[in-house]
Amino acid sequence: MHFRQIDAASLWIVVISLCLICMAAHSAKGEQPNIILLVADDLGYGELGCQGNDEIPTPHIDSIATNGTRFTQGYVTAPNCSPSRAGFLTGRIPTRFGYEFNPIGARNEDPGTGLPSEETTLAELLHDQGYTTGLIGKWHLGGTADYHPHRHGFDEFFGFLHEGHYFVPPPYRHVTTMLRRRAIPGGGQGRWLSDRLIYSTHMGHDEPDYDANNPIIRSGQPVVESEYLTDAFTREAVDFIDRHADKPFFLYLAYNAVHSPLQGADEYMQRFPHLEDIHRRIFAAMLANLDDSVGEVLDKIRDKQLEEKTLILFLSDNGGPTRELTSSNLPLRGEKGQMYEGGLRVPFMAQWKGQIPAGQVFDKPVVSVDIFATAAQLSGAKMPKDVDGVDLMPYLTGQKSDAPHDTFYWRQGAKTALRSGDWKLVNMNRNLSQPDWQLYHLGNDIGEKKDLAAVMPAKVSELEATWQQMNAEMLEPRFR
Repeated sequence: MHFRQIDAASLWIVVISLCLICMAAHSAKGEQPNIILLVADDLGYGELGCQGNDEIPTPHIDSIATNGTRFTQGYVTAPNCSPSRAGFLTGRIPTRFGYEFNPIGARNEDPGTGLPSEETTLAELLHDQGYTTGLIGKWHLGGTADYHPHRHGFDEFFGFLHEGHYFVPPPYRHVTTMLRRRAIPGGGQGRWLSDRLIYSTHMGHDEPDYDANNPIIRSGQPVVESEYLTDAFTREAVDFIDRHADKPFFLYLAYNAVHSPLQGADEYMQRFPHLEDIHRRIFAAMLANLDDSVGEVLDKIRDKQLEEKTLILFLSDNGGPTRELTSSNLPLRGEKGQMYEGGLRVPFMAQWKGQIPAGQVFDKPVVSVDIFATAAQLSGAKMPKDVDGVDLMPYLTGQKSDAPHDTFYWRQGAKTALRSGDWKLVNMNRNLSQPDWQLYHLGNDIGEKKDLAAVMPAKVSELEATWQQMNAEMLEPRFR
């Protein structure tokens, strides 16, 4: 065997080159930012201070906008919880893979009801890039073993599997609770009040059985949780950050606030004595509690000196259900469950010290599927070909000035919509085979007050053709 002789100078060059390669590899790994996805549940577009509400202070959530970017036209992929989450966790329009409807109650445990295993979640993608991944809070993407968060890429899970959960179980200690009922004591309609429990018939149905076969779970085992649930989720999130601050992590902190049931903790109820309507006061208490919780998470990031290493995203999973919660979607029309802006456009913001300009307002449309694409790019992962989102970082840093999206599509049963440029096509008719298209120009009419369909039939036909083309790409629902 023969060896080529290497002189000292050449050997030194080889050694230096190898060191530089190792340093570059180490640097590339070190550049992976932590990613924290903060999701509020059923929070209306108009309920934060940074969105124009001065009734309920939200300084901590607002600080994400102050220290980063607030998107004024941030959309989700569905007007309710489960398909919206399926969208931003896969980076895809959920109807592309048949995830169209919102399972509730016992439907969460039906075989076949959940996020398909063949879909790659953001947690799976980041896990395979070396991230430690954690879900704290609400899952709502399948309640059986096949769909457990551990089987979708999450290393750690603390939370619940169904669509909702009581913040405090009966006997509802240290909270004021408002429950929907078909009838109040005595068999009548209206509102029945005691010191800490209110019954109301304003929605015409009972409070859903949120806790039925829906325990709080740590990994795969039920646990007894004694804290108010928003506080418990915050406790777990802060601990997760503390334990994983030495390596890249992905934390999906999915609060169930301000989703029903309406339960306001005593400390927070005392902050709003000026709100005469007890319904609104409980909502305000829940939102203030959520805001303080976000503040604790932000404080931990600062304490661990992770601000320059962490991308923080905040959004709501859909618009607020106004009649149920008092939540405001102003100046938008509609609410949760509808294809108007109030169901689909949500509070949406991003912060990353040193990377995203502070105090920036981004007025072009973005969609929650962009979270997947952005995180994938930042992690160094190869972008899946079928992702509907785009990497937002070039737009936030000024490298790109055009709109990230020109056209976006929504469908849930007969309800559907299409946005193309500033034009919005909406059908809320129950028969999709004979749609009753409404047409709005969002640039001039953000509140969707003036239907232009009758006076602009050519534009309706043009947008309907685009909708039909995109609709042909979608699958039939896997479940209803």
